[in-house]
Amino acid sequence: MLSGAHRFPKQDHVTYGRPAAEVVGELAKAWGASRILLATNRSLADGLAAAFATALGDLCVGVFSDLGAHSPRDGVIAGAAEARRLDADLIVALGGGSVIDATKVIQLCLWAGLERVEQLDAYRAGRGPDRVNVAKVPAGVRFIAVPTTLSAAEFTPFAGVSDAARQVKESYTHPMLAPRAVVLDPAMTLGTPPDLWASTGMKAVDHAVEQLCHPVRAPYADALAADGLRRLARGLSASKDRPDDLDARLECQFGMWLAISGVGSGRGMGVSHAIGHTLGGSYGVPHGITSCVTLPAVLAWSAPNAIAPQAQISELLGYPGPAASAVRELVAGLGLPTDLRSVGILPKEFQAIAEHTMHDAGVRSNPRPITGPQDIVEILELAAG
Repeated sequence: MLSGAHRFPKQDHVTYGRPAAEVVGELAKAWGASRILLATNRSLADGLAAAFATALGDLCVGVFSDLGAHSPRDGVIAGAAEARRLDADLIVALGGGSVIDATKVIQLCLWAGLERVEQLDAYRAGRGPDRVNVAKVPAGVRFIAVPTTLSAAEFTPFAGVSDAARQVKESYTHPMLAPRAVVLDPAMTLGTPPDLWASTGMKAVDHAVEQLCHPVRAPYADALAADGLRRLARGLSASKDRPDDLDARLECQFGMWLAISGVGSGRGMGVSHAIGHTLGGSYGVPHGITSCVTLPAVLAWSAPNAIAPQAQISELLGYPGPAASAVRELVAGLGLPTDLRSVGILPKEFQAIAEHTMHDAGVRSNPRPITGPQDIVEILELAAG
């Protein structure tokens, strides 16, 4: 008999298809918040973020824009310091996955009183005598996410933050870490660079595919992933052809939301994500791009052990051949790189990447079991180009 459990993120609202600033203002009023800190990155600071802050009016008491790619720890600490300085009672994260992940951990810093980068060490996910039981830290100031990409970070209670000194990306989690509300406003994505939009869409495709191929079944999660993948394939192609089509962009946002929602089953992600964490945290490859180059290779390597789910994936993508080819065709059609060489990763680095990746939990969630670093090297060779 199939058994399992599904854990829903601690979120009150997901609003879609309405102007984001209008929704944020309504929620702030409903929650009794009057001092919003807008958290974003430098590329959005003078354009979209400035306009958003203006739309919020007196509700917005400041804009913090020093949240960089891969969510560096020093930016997280600085963001928490700014929230304290301004006495913010609500944070709004405007941006992609790095901004949203950083804001999740800014919350944790506020709740736990963390003021220095090194204090984050004890709050990383993991076990050991030096680790704090993070789940017992009482929640305080929460945030609203207004995503501009398809990373889906806004729908999970965990975050990746990079330690520049060690060149690794570390995980943080807490039952209340997910944003209290998410606002899916496709108008907020119109200025997102096309390659960033498409590549984060491929990250969402990766979420769906790895859920469908997971060796542990979870019917609720499978159904969400399947519909999410279908919507993503349709929406990504349409938004490439018609960049100003808000309906196509909202279809992508729905697909991204559905694709990530299955992770509440507790199954976790697979090897494509595991390799991607290494390529992102240690080699600086953007996470959406990692999915473009690793997912087809993982599917090809795993194919003998995942015949039925891979056939379903091909069907959902409207492709008559193998799932690995279906995904590669989708990537190529979006004008994105399909091999490691194109993103500067050479064979001489494969062994180090493989050994580092073996520490990621995703290696334990592949339909074809990963037995050691050599299996990862074989996948990387398939992705080499």
